[in-house]
Amino acid sequence: MKNLIIIFLFFTIFMAQGQEEVSTQKVWRVNFINPGVEVEVPVKKNSTFSTNLGVGFNGAYPDLVFGEENGIIYIIAPFVDLQFKQFYNFERRVEKGKSISGNSGNFISARIISRGPSIADNVIRKSDVDIAIGPTWGIQREFGNVHFLFDLGPQFYFDIDGNNGFWPLMAQLNIGLNLNSNKM
Repeated sequence: MKNLIIIFLFFTIFMAQGQEEVSTQKVWRVNFINPGVEVEVPVKKNSTFSTNLGVGFNGAYPDLVFGEENGIIYIIAPFVDLQFKQFYNFERRVEKGKSISGNSGNFISARIISRGPSIADNVIRKSDVDIAIGPTWGIQREFGNVHFLFDLGPQFYFDIDGNNGFWPLMAQLNIGLNLNSNKM
């Protein structure tokens, strides 16, 4: 236990020193489309890690539900969304006089999202928990304190019972409020 505390303290001090040089920033936000609370923290000069917890409206993955459904298929469930973003156009945005506040920029990412038991749905899920993982390409902007994010990419999905499949193109749209950001 003592070694774990020492490692944690060393890591915390190391990250705090590294944050003085990064161009990304820590941002707390509230998202509205899939209601959630998100924190995005700097990892390196042009990369962040975000954690978003909330309750969302989603479709169903075909291999993770029973039967064939017609019409709009939905699941409303709590979720955890983890995303590592690598921004690739910060310098160009600054050179053009554009803001990078709120980590405004284009990015590629690795995303993992997990959903828990349904609050409401119109399908029968094979398992109460499913996970999707995949790369994405996206844009993120701040307009005043309004946050906008759009990303898309393929996903491999599975549940805790071993059912799985591949979704060729997932899209995410988030609009919310940045609760704290420094104008850059």
